[in-house]
Amino acid sequence: MKAVRVQYTVKDSYVATNKQNIEQVMSDLRALNNPNIRYSSFLLDDGKTFMHFALYPDEATGKIVSDLPSFQKFRSELKESQPEIPPKAENLSLVASAYEFFGN
Repeated sequence: MKAVRVQYTVKDSYVATNKQNIEQVMSDLRALNNPNIRYSSFLLDDGKTFMHFALYPDEATGKIVSDLPSFQKFRSELKESQPEIPPKAENLSLVASAYEFFGN
């Protein structure tokens, strides 16, 4: 299993655009209806720091997300916006869970 957390802070003027881009990615992921893609995005209390959390059973499944045109647009526009704090990805290692992931 692959678990990734990404966090970054955008400029106030970019918050609405970033939200729209994220919503498009999520819409496309829902349309795929792939039960092995677990992807969520959150906005922190400051109103401009975003945190994305993704769970995949393997690298190949994660590539489905990164290959989406809407995800590529999201990533490209985010980079062009020159975030206050650039995205930092962290791979997470599962210690324990009270529930099953991906039907294991």
